[in-house]
Amino acid sequence: MKKKYRVFVSVAVASCLMMNACDDRKPEKTESRASHDHDHDHDHDHDHEGAKSGDHAAPSVALGERVVGDFVATAMRDSGPIVAGKDSPIDVVLKIREGALARAVAVRLWIGTQDGAGSVRALAVIEDPKDPSRWHTHVEIPNPLPAGSKLWVEIEDDKSEMRVADFDLQM
Repeated sequence: MKKKYRVFVSVAVASCLMMNACDDRKPEKTESRASHDHDHDHDHDHDHEGAKSGDHAAPSVALGERVVGDFVATAMRDSGPIVAGKDSPIDVVLKIREGALARAVAVRLWIGTQDGAGSVRALAVIEDPKDPSRWHTHVEIPNPLPAGSKLWVEIEDDKSEMRVADFDLQM
């Protein structure tokens, strides 16, 4: 009976994550990379500048491509300014490198410095099951935004290995 319960809970949690597609809710957050003793605006309303209601037609800004362990990660964000205290919709497309067998089980993102001081990590989700290589979330922008801030992408694979890459925000 316990095994059936665990399977049910796992399916329920996975379903909730899949249903956490882009909408006007706050981003799902994991843990803070540093103590959360900074002030920032919690008004996360946004309208995907230039987008039609309910879709992702907003122009995007390419942030580049990086090799991250067994993956090639391509990051992009919605166009518009990076504003301290707001959030930024981010997409990361993962492709498995030739010959690699790993599978991504979690993608976490934050904006700021590599050590994450003053930043909050956001857990990305696969927004569309038809496109399982595209991970999406809304990342909080620290207030104040540290000089030299970047987008940091941490990929956890099915072997519990975590790799991190940085991307210029193209501000």
